[in-house]
Amino acid sequence: MNSMTGHGRGEHLKHGFKATVEISGVNRKQLEVRVNLPREFDRLESDIRERLQKKLSRGRVSVRVTVLTAKGEELSRVALNESLARECVAQFRKIAAAAGVDDTIGIDSMVRIPGVLRVESGVEDAALVRPAIRRALDEALKAMLAMRRAEGEKLSEDLHGRIEQMAEAVARVRRQAPKVLVRYRDQLLERVRQAEVGVVDADDERLLKEVVLFADRSDITEELTRLESHFDQFRTLARSNQPVGRTLDFLAQEINREVNTIGSKANDLLISKEVVVLKSELEKFREQVQNVEWVTRWMGFYS
Repeated sequence: MNSMTGHGRGEHLKHGFKATVEISGVNRKQLEVRVNLPREFDRLESDIRERLQKKLSRGRVSVRVTVLTAKGEELSRVALNESLARECVAQFRKIAAAAGVDDTIGIDSMVRIPGVLRVESGVEDAALVRPAIRRALDEALKAMLAMRRAEGEKLSEDLHGRIEQMAEAVARVRRQAPKVLVRYRDQLLERVRQAEVGVVDADDERLLKEVVLFADRSDITEELTRLESHFDQFRTLARSNQPVGRTLDFLAQEINREVNTIGSKANDLLISKEVVVLKSELEKFREQVQNVEWVTRWMGFYS
């Protein structure tokens, strides 16, 4: 099981260019990729997105790419547009002469003129840098996935523990449920006797009818069976190698539905206490599910 949080860094030197890629991911239900590339390599963004989408299914992922020379120097350089600078000086002097003012032009004024200084890329062909960026990206992605797997192992262990806690609570409810009907019948019979309305035994038709109605209203057999089915479904998903984060989120909603129904039907203190346990474990389960990306076979918890 993989978490959606993680970080990875990769470097690679190729064709005289050193590319560094850093990838970080945080929780998000959908996959959202943000790529920060030097402007001269913008056309490589689609390639980076495609490679990430093959490996990731959920999370907000940020990618930062830097490229230097083999010596660690910046690729970009500042270039002077001499013709534009000369033309600007000539025009300044004409304006100064016409206004009868000093024609001294400060360097700080010159560099503020748009176009006099411009930043140029030191790479003639961006395709030359593509191999270095790809290899650095693969290294960063590999490191990030390793971190996600490590976090996922802890996450998986926690989710399994929550499911088993809920399964044990459901087993206790199933054992308690038949006792509720017997207790209700005995309590009803005792109340009738205390009311001194005549002799009523346990086989009285009116008493049996009331017990049947109570049994129908409070029956939770179907809910317990569906909960056990949901727990089995989780164990099946834990053996899958497909993305299951969204499926687990839906499964948690279905478990919540059954637990709420049992709570509304509960006419027993012990069952009500178990419902509290179920809701507590389910809430923690749902919180953790938001961090899940996918489950892989290597987990082996239920294999």
